Parts: sequence; structure tokens; C-alpha cells
Amino acid sequence: MNAKSVYVIDGARTPFLKARNAPGPFSAGDLATAAGRALLARQPFAAEELDEVILGCASPSPDEVNIGRVAALRMGCGLKVPGWTVMRNCASGMQALDSAIANIVCGRSQLVLAGGVDALSHAPLLYSRKMVLWFAQMAQAKSAAQKAALFARLSPSALLSPVIGIMKGLTDPVVNLLMGQTAENLAHRFGITREQMDEFSVRSHQRVAAGQDAGHYAEVLPLVGADGKVYAADDGVRRDSSMESLARLKPFFDKKYGKVTPGNSSQITDGGVWLVLASEEAVARHGLEPIGRIVDSQWAGLDPAQMGLGPVHAATPILQRHGLGLNDLDAWEINEAFAAQVIACLRAWQDADFCRDALGLDGALGALDESKLNVDGGAIALGHPVGASGARIVLHLLQVLRRSGGRRGMASICIGGGQGGAMLVETV
Repeated sequence: MNAKSVYVIDGARTPFLKARNAPGPFSAGDLATAAGRALLARQPFAAEELDEVILGCASPSPDEVNIGRVAALRMGCGLKVPGWTVMRNCASGMQALDSAIANIVCGRSQLVLAGGVDALSHAPLLYSRKMVLWFAQMAQAKSAAQKAALFARLSPSALLSPVIGIMKGLTDPVVNLLMGQTAENLAHRFGITREQMDEFSVRSHQRVAAGQDAGHYAEVLPLVGADGKVYAADDGVRRDSSMESLARLKPFFDKKYGKVTPGNSSQITDGGVWLVLASEEAVARHGLEPIGRIVDSQWAGLDPAQMGLGPVHAATPILQRHGLGLNDLDAWEINEAFAAQVIACLRAWQDADFCRDALGLDGALGALDESKLNVDGGAIALGHPVGASGARIVLHLLQVLRRSGGRRGMASICIGGGQGGAMLVETV
């Protein structure tokens, strides 16, 4: 638990834009800079008064490796405000918040801009090892004859069959499984059917559409592309999503026996999000009006092949520390990496053996009231820009609590590599 109060003052994000088999209109740096400038412009303090800028990013471009510092400079924070980048796969944005909290609690910082970003449509295509070695040999060749011989041995398929960078990034190198294959593991373990996954996915699209229509995504700031096109809202939601349309999609990760399809998985998406975090002293100094505070956070490790259960492993210790049951909270956000993964979390809490063996509890924790979970939909409809999602769910959870009159909520996320992250927040 935080020894000192850490307040969330404000937050904003870009629209989440679905990758459409080509690089999107904005780089990660574009997204972070645009959202940050707009957010800082409405604050009562100058950007130069920030103590630091922390940005989570799982896949920064080679020319923006420390994208946190790059974004800080482009947002006008000045030369003296340090900026840095954190990476914890799917929870990179949440890690940025937690790093800011740690520095505020220990007194190193008072006012921090923290968030997350990824432009996954810009993930690189890579040369195969065979092709890289060919380039190395070509660089060492000293005569025209040697170079001609190398060209004669060049296979067109080696040159024209690049390695898809995002597929490498979404494959766990320890258990050698794509993230979707880990979701298949959970579907098998907890007996989750294809119909149950598709039903959850349809509901996610319906809730996002309803939330957009009701103005529940006020944290989204429009973007203007280089061609003048305006991107005003998350564009991955399918308002016509139905059980019939999802049933036509084939399994992607286990084509013969699987149940996980592109329709019941999160979308590959570009997006960025920022939150302003402040100490009590900074709130008083600048006359700030917090929207909430982050009360507690937790990180957990588990089997990478079961990584989707990370929210259970991370959120449960927070509940225990605060003497809370699942439904003592007013709202929950569990990032929807896969429908199977969220459903598995709900079933794990109801499984007495799992709770005893994996969580050290006396028995089942119980059933989470799903009317409190992802009330405006989630990543299946919105998309999952890996570095941004952990910060997005914290910000949106606070928005849900404020408009509904709720007090406390939990944001939790599964993390590739076998980890989970969770944050307990409350309104003020």
C-alpha cells in the first residue's frame, strides 16, 4: 500500500486505431506527442514544471528507442525534465504509472506525466538469419566475381519472405507459444466453449458502441493526420458484431482443434495514453483537482503458458491486503487480451482447488458480478496497443467510477511472459 497519497489529476488518450495490414497514419512518437500536448495544454502548470516523464512502450521504433525522452522534448517539457521508457510487455503503461508512484512516494518526484504507447501497425519486417548472413558475406566480398557468386546463390524466397516482427514479439521464447496458444491452454483447462468466447466478444463490441454513443469515452482526443483526415474515435468496434458473424471465423492459433479466433481476440492496434500523477504537496502547490488516487498495486509471476491468469494472481493479494471481496469493489477493468483469458480469470476465482493451490486461499474467492466488469467494453472491441493498455484501463476505470458514483475499483492485466499486474484505485 502506498505510504503517501498519489493522485491522478487528469488523463487523455488518442483514439485506438486498428492496424489494417499496413503502417497506420501515426507513429508511436506521433501518438504520444499529440495526446501529451493536448493534455498538458489544459493543466494549470507549465510542462517544464513536471519532475519527469515516464512512458511505457513494448515496441519503440529504432529511431525512438527511448521514446519517453523523445516525447517529453516534443511535448515542450524542456531540456531539464528527464524522460524515460519502461517495458513490461502488455503492462508497460501500468508499469510507467507504478514507476511514477514509487518516485512520488519516496519523495524524488512530485508531479509526473506517465502513460503508454505503441504503434503496432509499424512493427518491422525483419530479415531471416540466412539473409543477414548473406548480407554479411556480401559486405566482405572483395571482387566482382565473389559478389557475382553470392548473387547466384541468393534465393528469392529468402529475400522476399521476411520475418514478421510482431509475430516474434507475441511469441513467448521460454515456452515457444504464441499468446493465442496460451489462451487455448486456458480454454482447455477451464472448459470454455467457442460459443462462450464469441458471446463475450459480441458483448464487448456492444458495450463499446453503447459507451461511445453515451459519451463515456470523453478521455479520447481526436487526431488529425498529415492529409487532414480527422480520427475522432476508436475505430475497431464492429457495431454489427453477432454470434453468426463470429461463428464464420476459423481458429487462428490451433487451426485443427482450437477455439480462439481473430474475432474473440484483441485487435492489433495503435494508440497512446497519458495520466498526470501528483503528490499531495503538488496538488496544494498548483491548486490541482484530482479525479482519483491510486491506492495500491501488485505484480505477480506465473507459468508463461498460462499467462492469461495474471489478473487473478495480481489482484487477489490486493483484495486480501484491504480485506475486500470481489464484489466489494464498484467496478473492474480486466484487459481483454482474449475472451478465453478473461473468462478463465472469472472461473479461476470460482474454483476452490485453484484458489487453494495457486493463491493459498482457504477456498474459492467467489463469482465476480459481471455487470461491474468492463462496463464500456474492452480490448476485443477497442484494440490492445500493448504498451498503452495498462494505463488505459486505469484511466477509464476512474472515469467509470466518477460517472457512476462509485468509490473503489480494480484495473488488472495479463502480461506476456507469465505475469500479471493490478492497481486499486478510488475516487476523491
